[in-house]
Amino acid sequence: MHQSAHPPKGRPGRPGRPRSVATDHAILDATRAALVDVGWGGLTMGEVAARAGVAKTTLYRRWAGKSELVVDAVAVLFDELELPDRGSLQADIEGVVLQFGALLARPETKTALMAVVAESTGDDALRERIRQAIVERQKRLVLLGRSRAQARGELPPDARGPEGEQAAECTVGLTFDVIAGAVVHRLLVSAEPVDAAWARRFTTLLLVGLAGLEP
Repeated sequence: MHQSAHPPKGRPGRPGRPRSVATDHAILDATRAALVDVGWGGLTMGEVAARAGVAKTTLYRRWAGKSELVVDAVAVLFDELELPDRGSLQADIEGVVLQFGALLARPETKTALMAVVAESTGDDALRERIRQAIVERQKRLVLLGRSRAQARGELPPDARGPEGEQAAECTVGLTFDVIAGAVVHRLLVSAEPVDAAWARRFTTLLLVGLAGLEP
């Protein structure tokens, strides 16, 4: 899968010294690798800097600490997810569910995501960073899939006015929550595979529910 061309931003760099995309990727790669090897408790900014081949000050110019760094290291992986047009809403959802499952099955994704989510349970600021860097960004997939389905006539257009906008936003958020929650639970809690058969059954169930939500 491709790397995101725009890795998540931490703290702004010094004026006159533009950030290096290659350095950003090296740091984020090193962060995930270190988490797999040493876990959250053993992860330090110094460990990441050594693995990435940069000075520790380079990390602190970009991120205030390891929590921010790990969130961005996870977020850039989720940016790899795409929603190719497969001709129908059913096929589109099945495709992204399988992609999401494959992404979560990777040790670096699984370890980093579970570590930062666990840490966020006692850190409201970290939870908000996760919401902005991962959840809000990845709702783009639901928005795109819903827009395509409406253009194909598979879903009705949004109702006009503020109430219609509010209903559409609620549907997008709920759809994202259901997909993300089901796949994460399936793989990381139940330790069951997200394969083509499961994705097909899950998508069928989801579409039945969406039909009841749409006006």
